Amino acid sequence: MKVGLLTREWPPDVYGGAGVHVTQLAEHLRSLVDVELHCFGSPRPDAQAHAVPAYLAGSNPALQTLGVDLSMVESTDDVDLLHSHTWYTNLAGHIGGLLHGVPHIITAHSLEPLRPWKEEQLGGGYRVSSWVEATAYSYASAIIAVSHGMRADVLAAYPSVDPDRVHVVHNGIDTTVYRPDPARRVGTAVPDGLYRTALEKFGVPDDRPFVLFVGRITRQKGIRHLLAAAKGFADDVVLVLCASSPDTPQIGEETRLAVEQLQQQRGPSSVIWIQDQAERTDLIQLFSHALAFVCPSVYEPLGIVNLEAMACETAVIASAVGGIPEVVVDGVTGLLVPYDAADPTGLEHGLARAVNDLAGDPARARSMGVAGRERAVADFSWDAIAAQTVEVYRGALSR
Repeated sequence: MKVGLLTREWPPDVYGGAGVHVTQLAEHLRSLVDVELHCFGSPRPDAQAHAVPAYLAGSNPALQTLGVDLSMVESTDDVDLLHSHTWYTNLAGHIGGLLHGVPHIITAHSLEPLRPWKEEQLGGGYRVSSWVEATAYSYASAIIAVSHGMRADVLAAYPSVDPDRVHVVHNGIDTTVYRPDPARRVGTAVPDGLYRTALEKFGVPDDRPFVLFVGRITRQKGIRHLLAAAKGFADDVVLVLCASSPDTPQIGEETRLAVEQLQQQRGPSSVIWIQDQAERTDLIQLFSHALAFVCPSVYEPLGIVNLEAMACETAVIASAVGGIPEVVVDGVTGLLVPYDAADPTGLEHGLARAVNDLAGDPARARSMGVAGRERAVADFSWDAIAAQTVEVYRGALSR
């Protein structure tokens, strides 16, 4: 079986959970099937990359995406099956399936109807992306949802989809990579020949508890709710934001102003904003030494970053949305906080209470971290996820 795996993100250009998912899935699929990888961007040694056609330079990003998708269609005429990830490659999978007469499988990482804030970023392109996704989902041979919550969202957003075609295969985590790093050092020597901790590198105090956020600056991730919640954190708790790649200049500016206001209120050292994308080794160390990881998302099909934190033995405080409750066990591996879009202050107050509860009982936070890693190892192995994915492939080919 030869599978054409279609993705926007591929190393070194990975900026979100979907990119992490495809990278790990491809690695573990290769021992089971023949994988041909197609991605966006500049040439890669391990994938066929497709650039935006020159005639679409400067066009709306949605149009540029369609141009890349057509290039992918042209290059996948020798595969047995196409597997697309996110709306960015859904059209390539749909048209390629029609043209080449092969099944098209979609992994649902998110849904356009549930992300209306994307119109801020794409303008009219959001209506194009929504049309692409709706069309591809309507005709896909099978859809893989990354959580049961995501499966319910797919069927609610697209009621014409046959429920029997929607399968749940969770996201996974490589627990040999994401694991506690008690050494408190990064792998790069500083000029004096000594090793420096990631905490020192980013100016994180090592004599105060800190909670960590890692994610893109987008409405989906709920950063503004976290910054509002932080006004109620205990005085000694530090908030560390690894937040980059704003969807729009507007949300980037809103975040900057909110961080400045929080620093003025609580003191400059109480909020540390890491604005460049941190290296994985640094993130693992920050996860490992945080009191807790905080995930304030207002929409999250699963949330790989929660698994990354758990694998590093870090307690997780998260909003109880989407697939997050399928990962974070409330009271065992972390604390879940309800979210009501009509009254987001409930989430903000709940996050502050949860952070303060763990700050007052660090032994409980540590025990949650240990339980989290045990759960990540036992239930979210990539080998099992790859095998389940191949079973979906076989089912689509047999129909």
